[in-house]
Amino acid sequence: MKSFNPYLNFDGNAREAMTFYAKAFGEELYAQTFAEANMNPPGAENRLVHARIGSGSAVLMASDTPPGMPVKQGNNYHINIDCESEAEIEKLFDALGEDGKITMPLQDTFWGARFGMLTDRFGVNWMFNFEKPKK
Repeated sequence: MKSFNPYLNFDGNAREAMTFYAKAFGEELYAQTFAEANMNPPGAENRLVHARIGSGSAVLMASDTPPGMPVKQGNNYHINIDCESEAEIEKLFDALGEDGKITMPLQDTFWGARFGMLTDRFGVNWMFNFEKPKK
């Protein structure tokens, strides 16, 4: 594994929160809206599909939920695992998903990665990401 990173979820104020965190940590904010990613759930156009601050292995990521998916304390975070290979992501996803709930099966994404999400049997939310080599 390359790293573990916290991933926070917000209900429409991810840009405000991540701007605050970027200023506090002295980091530059990368942010992409649902519209910029060509994902258009109704009412989510200006919400963030992904935001990131940090350098090296010290990274904080976040996004807004689509409208209608409320954020509550306890479901507003994920632990992201940045994997080093496709074999590793498959192995970890299967292992942590045992007796858990898959919320997004592993799949290839628009950002050039293999990605999936699940909640393990203890209620911990996990995200798995493997950046595919650039061609």
